[in-house]
Amino acid sequence: MDLSFTAQELEFRDEVRDYLRANLPRHLSEKNRKGLRLDKEDYEEWHDILRKKGWLAVSWPTEHGGPGWNVVQKYIFDVECGLANAPRVVPFGFNMLGPVLLKYGSEAQKNYYLPRILSGEDWWCQGYSEPGAGSDLAGLRTSAVRHDDHYVVNGQKTWTTLGQHANKIFCLVRTNPDVKKQEGISFMLLDMTDPGISVNPIVTIDGGAEINEVFIDNVEVPVADLVGEENKGWTYAKYLLTHERTGIANIGHATAQFESMKRIVNAQTRAGKPLLDDPYFAGRLAKLEIELEAMRITNLRMVAAAAETGAPGPESSILKVLGAKIRQEITDVARRAVGPYALPYIPEAFDLDFDDPVGPDDAAPIAASYFNFRKFSIFGGSDEIQKNIYAKMGLGL
Repeated sequence: MDLSFTAQELEFRDEVRDYLRANLPRHLSEKNRKGLRLDKEDYEEWHDILRKKGWLAVSWPTEHGGPGWNVVQKYIFDVECGLANAPRVVPFGFNMLGPVLLKYGSEAQKNYYLPRILSGEDWWCQGYSEPGAGSDLAGLRTSAVRHDDHYVVNGQKTWTTLGQHANKIFCLVRTNPDVKKQEGISFMLLDMTDPGISVNPIVTIDGGAEINEVFIDNVEVPVADLVGEENKGWTYAKYLLTHERTGIANIGHATAQFESMKRIVNAQTRAGKPLLDDPYFAGRLAKLEIELEAMRITNLRMVAAAAETGAPGPESSILKVLGAKIRQEITDVARRAVGPYALPYIPEAFDLDFDDPVGPDDAAPIAASYFNFRKFSIFGGSDEIQKNIYAKMGLGL
């Protein structure tokens, strides 16, 4: 029995496990387990399954279509989905914009946008980072100038994850260039189908194209799509980022990746013995297992604190740093375990029906996953920025 949870919470955990066993399609769990690329249809299939159960927008209240779970139930659900190798729910609408609208949006915005997120009619992406304004997000230069009942927006966003699938984008824009940079930013909702918006893919080192640059040229945004107050967007952005950074750690998926990595290490041999018997690999695995448990405990402490405050605190920055480090280390150990078989880049290896002609099972995508995970210590705010945030807000330095 897991003494971290009450009997009622353990009962809920069993309910989630039973549901995942019965309803998670095998082809989705296999793609996720092997680190293969998921396409839009994969995400939408899983969203639809969870929607029918009422378990899609887990951070929303029941009156807006959420399950009404407490923070411990949300934590259990996230962990169990990770352990089952379920696809992650695309976070931009459900876990980022949704909480912002619920806390700061107008009633009209809640009534219009939240149902469209839940139904899948709107697919959102995030317009935060810009060339020259990534970790220093407050340095953004995309401008929004008001003209009567609308704003005219011009600028460029970059590193826009899954923007190629989106029809909506929430953006930070500069509405007052004459004040301290954090004080002149607003939070707006834009339509990606506007002819003034264009999307170009950015091909990353692993050969993927999940991120994009977005160009915004004289796009008219109704004043009704300004979230909250003008020039108060920095407050809303920080609130959103606490949710994003907590999700990046993702204890469940990290644990599932660790177990997958252990299977890979155990399947490989050196001098006729499993690599798990090799002191180098045994030591790294032991250290990783300890760090995973420490991150789990840290996450549970955050869950307990969020139960009182309703939102993650500055500790989310530390969790984000720990999660990035651990998940990068997991892919590194797997890469070293399969040795030269991880070297080739084979685009077809990311297809479910790919038959690897050489090397151990699941070897082909390992190097690409290793390279892709380098970004974890940068996106959502670099490690250096996260440490500064916690030093200031958590330690009062």
